[in-house]
Amino acid sequence: MHCPFCRNPDSRVVDSRTAEDGSSIRRRRQCPACGRRFTTMEATSLSVIKRSGVSEEFSRSKIVTGVRKACQGRPVGDDDLAKLAQTVEERIRGLGVAEIDADEVGLAILEPLRALDQIAYLRFASVYQGFDTLEDFEAAIASLREEQAEHTEGE
Repeated sequence: MHCPFCRNPDSRVVDSRTAEDGSSIRRRRQCPACGRRFTTMEATSLSVIKRSGVSEEFSRSKIVTGVRKACQGRPVGDDDLAKLAQTVEERIRGLGVAEIDADEVGLAILEPLRALDQIAYLRFASVYQGFDTLEDFEAAIASLREEQAEHTEGE
């Protein structure tokens, strides 16, 4: 890391702290040449490869925007959407990959959305799983009913 004051190519880390959201590290550095201190931020990058082949930085806000459309008219608040986006990001980062296909991001949204709101899940799944027929919807609804029956039997 070059010193921003004297451009010396060396510096030493004096202090490191994790940012509040845990997604980056703040480092306090000192230049051995001029003795001045400066701060750097380190964060891992996660890129999403879109269908067109274009790569862009992963964004929680894009998840919230996409899921908000599926949740329109449903009792789902902004806090719920923010938690869902965080859960999705944590799962994707847990895969340990630097790049992921946009379709994989959409599929990663399904499970937490299913737990949040079943109607929003069906709306979203119809796009990302490519529902083409009524049978596709019927199969998804049957799966939700089975899950609900298992859940009520277990109580």
